[in-house]
Amino acid sequence: MSELASDKIDRRRSGPLSWRVRSALILLLVLAVSTVWITNVLLTDRSTASTRNRAELRLALYSGNILSELRRNAIVPQLLARDPALIGALNSGDFSQSTQRLISYVDEIGAASLMLLDRDGRTVAATDRNRLGSNHRSEAYYVDALRANTTVFTVQEREAGGYSFTYSRRMESQNSAIGVIMVEVDLAKFERAWAGITDAVAVLDSEGRIILATEPRWRGRTMEEALARQPAENAIERAIKATADWTALPADAYLRGEAVMRIDGRIPFRGWTMATFTTYASVREKVNAVLALEIMAFALLAASAFYALSRKTALRMALFQRESVELRALNARLQREIAEREKVQKDLASAEQTLEQSSKLAALGEMSAAVSHELNQPLAAMKTYLAGARLLLKRNRPEEAMTAFSRIDDLIERMGAITRQLKSYARKGQANFVPVDMGDALASSLSMMEPQLKARRVRISKILPDQPVMVMGDRMRIEQVLVNLLRNAIDATKSVANPEIEIILASGETATLSVRDNGHGIEDLDALFEPFYTTKQPGDGTGLGLAISSGIVSDLGGRLTARNGTEGGAVFEMQLPILNQSPAAAE
Repeated sequence: MSELASDKIDRRRSGPLSWRVRSALILLLVLAVSTVWITNVLLTDRSTASTRNRAELRLALYSGNILSELRRNAIVPQLLARDPALIGALNSGDFSQSTQRLISYVDEIGAASLMLLDRDGRTVAATDRNRLGSNHRSEAYYVDALRANTTVFTVQEREAGGYSFTYSRRMESQNSAIGVIMVEVDLAKFERAWAGITDAVAVLDSEGRIILATEPRWRGRTMEEALARQPAENAIERAIKATADWTALPADAYLRGEAVMRIDGRIPFRGWTMATFTTYASVREKVNAVLALEIMAFALLAASAFYALSRKTALRMALFQRESVELRALNARLQREIAEREKVQKDLASAEQTLEQSSKLAALGEMSAAVSHELNQPLAAMKTYLAGARLLLKRNRPEEAMTAFSRIDDLIERMGAITRQLKSYARKGQANFVPVDMGDALASSLSMMEPQLKARRVRISKILPDQPVMVMGDRMRIEQVLVNLLRNAIDATKSVANPEIEIILASGETATLSVRDNGHGIEDLDALFEPFYTTKQPGDGTGLGLAISSGIVSDLGGRLTARNGTEGGAVFEMQLPILNQSPAAAE
């Protein structure tokens, strides 16, 4: 008895729950069917109207283009019929220049071809030289033009297929007909342009005959005959058509087994009309895509509801178990990360100590290399001047030797200034700047490099302004930069047969001094101003000259740049803030 009572109680509990589930599923199904049906009707109407509007716009555009082409060519025969050169050629019988004249016209007019016919209908001049000598005496455009006093338009079917459209007009001399000028209108270009679209287009004349069409087999037939020329449908195609058209409105026609929308329009020219056929493919794609998403959404909603009701307890238990496992794994991962971070902190402290010691050694090495590099140039110049002074004393020319000794004394002062400057690198603050004439600084630097320039026979060309170019800075450091730039230019022209160095000094918003050589240029511009970067052979340079020079120019408030010249070689440009505001640019 107790088991039966418990079964009844279970059935009572499960009965209402199952009833609610069935009711919810039925309600969801009704809602899904209603939503899909309403969406189908609304989207079909809207998409079909939008497609029809776009088709009507295309039809207006196509008809306007055809009408514009016809009207543009209609005036051509009237103008050419008055051409004195063509009239004179028909009277004299000399057509040697007529063909070339027509060719010159056809490029400006944009017509398909031009032909000049004499009074016997023979082609005496044409843009297509293959037509010369052909007889058109029996053609409609020739006969009608001789009979009429105005321009005649003719549509004639070609033997090779298609139609030709011509304007022709009688040419007169002393009130008598002497020939006919014919202009062929290129309407076939519109057929070629329509070949790349998905719509089918047809142009019909006043008799309902198709004269232009995207389907070549339509030409010469009526629209009903053209639409009837379709391959027979098999059972599969009929079934596909029946199932594919359920989202579209009733089709206007069927083209190649596919439902299409027909749009008719009028061309205001001799009763011509135009028809376009647009498929419902875009309408079907849009509507079916939305319907598929809606059906999928309702299916997912139903599946989710059923799964939530049937697996609620199991999901909760699985969720608790998974969270417990994840918490244990997270705890173990956090302990490992804490241990790894403590180890990393210890390694980082050791690395910082090592890096600090390495930085001190690197700074000491860089300072030593800088001292060696900057003192090497004055020492080399002193050696050259001592050798010259010794030679002058042997030749009993003490006054000139004293000049060399004076230059050696200047170099010794320069070396002292360089050592004082290198000592001040570690100190912050700015030196006391004074006005410096860039022209005088350049002359002093050239004087220092004179022995090397003469030894290498380097040709120096200078372009300097008439007025002094003044900057605010340290003359010794500016000359140091100039000497480094000249030394690099000399080294860059070692392998050149005729070494040249061009120096340009200009003043505008800034004082700009450019040094260009005719060497092989710079390979790596990015690493050029880095310390210890050099392209010279071991022992010829330390790679600190440009790095030090760039630092000096930056301290003076300017910048030092480098690039490869358009005609070869390297170009170094130093820009410094100018002292006076009156520009004196070099000519």
